[in-house]
Amino acid sequence: MLATPHFHASNDPEFVRTPAVTYASILGAGAPGTEEFYRKKILIGDIARQLGNRTTPVIEIQYWYPEGSAPVEIADFYSVNPIPSLRYRVLAAVPDDTTAEDLNAARTRAASSSVRAIDNLELFTIPEHDVVQVMHHGPFAEEFGTLARLGTFAQTQGKHRNGPHHELHLDSFTRETPQDTLRTILRDPVT
Repeated sequence: MLATPHFHASNDPEFVRTPAVTYASILGAGAPGTEEFYRKKILIGDIARQLGNRTTPVIEIQYWYPEGSAPVEIADFYSVNPIPSLRYRVLAAVPDDTTAEDLNAARTRAASSSVRAIDNLELFTIPEHDVVQVMHHGPFAEEFGTLARLGTFAQTQGKHRNGPHHELHLDSFTRETPQDTLRTILRDPVT
């Protein structure tokens, strides 16, 4: 199996091993694209910049459904359960030696209208693990077809989704950003 850099994926589905990554993160619930979703996305980006991340940090999001939801595989991830029932974690990579104190200090320095007292910011690590992944080009609404290709590929490899669906948004975007040229890595941990 091929090991891959964290921010790389082929245009064709592939089975790879991704490296361990440490993140600043915040939990959320509900459909992507809401005001709260974008607020959390902005907040994590601000905090990652305070912790020495690139000028425009890559925002990543893990998605899953609450316990008791209908089981889903890769291809049908967004089509079986109601999207508003999603749970998510907004993430931005930070240096591996970042401490909880560093995170709290960054939160204070990044304080803006995006910060709320109830926000539960935390360090979160995704360990090195096996995934299937593919690069999606274009609008988020067209991910269904790309996930279908990824799901078919996983089945041919005898692999099943084993953990949250993971999206790496390589291009910065806002609610108003045209989505035609966006690049998103669609990644699912598998067994």
